[in-house]
Amino acid sequence: MPGGRLTQEDRRRIAAGLADDLSYNEIAKRLDRPASTVTREVMRNGGPNDYQADRAQHATARRARRRKRITGSPATRPVAPPDPYGRDPQTLRGFEQRFTEVLVDTGLPRMVAGVLGCLYTTDSGSLTAGELAERLRVSPASVSKAVGYLTTQGLIRRERDAGRRRDRYAIDEDIWFHSLEESSRLNSALADVAREGAGLLGADTPAGGRLDCMGRFLGHVGEDLTRAARHWRQVFAARRATSTDPA
Repeated sequence: MPGGRLTQEDRRRIAAGLADDLSYNEIAKRLDRPASTVTREVMRNGGPNDYQADRAQHATARRARRRKRITGSPATRPVAPPDPYGRDPQTLRGFEQRFTEVLVDTGLPRMVAGVLGCLYTTDSGSLTAGELAERLRVSPASVSKAVGYLTTQGLIRRERDAGRRRDRYAIDEDIWFHSLEESSRLNSALADVAREGAGLLGADTPAGGRLDCMGRFLGHVGEDLTRAARHWRQVFAARRATSTDPA
């Protein structure tokens, strides 16, 4: 691993990168470190909204001392609950973090991407706000804002936890279909206004011709996108009805 263990200066640069809303990949490049190192460091020490360099440095030192004290005493080490499918929890956690980072790179706010990443990589597909806050190591207020955004966008749904006075947030099985439908709707609206502009300015003028091409292009792309999304939604819905493996 380039550079060995993280130094206090490394941690200060990580905190500065988070403050500038840089992705983990961008921060890692500046430090000449693997992105997984930066991801683990942040998630282990408060998450992206609560990471502090000095506190992380002290926490790392405390963990190192604690490990020394329990070396040779396996019975005192906390044991993670076994995965029901025999998977390695650390590997799963690493994938969840990488998945979240890719969602951030697509333009989603970091906390929104974190919530979506948790829900997508949880077998149940649903978690309470408290469970999300615990997994992401952030405040309940941060989770509340993120689930509010995702619910409004139709990417997740709120469900009442049976027998308990709390809500659960669940992934919509058709999340990407709805996302593509919304994208297609916006493309169609943009195509319509572009064609309207071409008519007003004159399609034979430079500005009108430009808008005319834009309107035609977006119109065709929107139609193709909608047609493909509906086709594959039907295909995968049929597969889900007959098999637990859509591949």
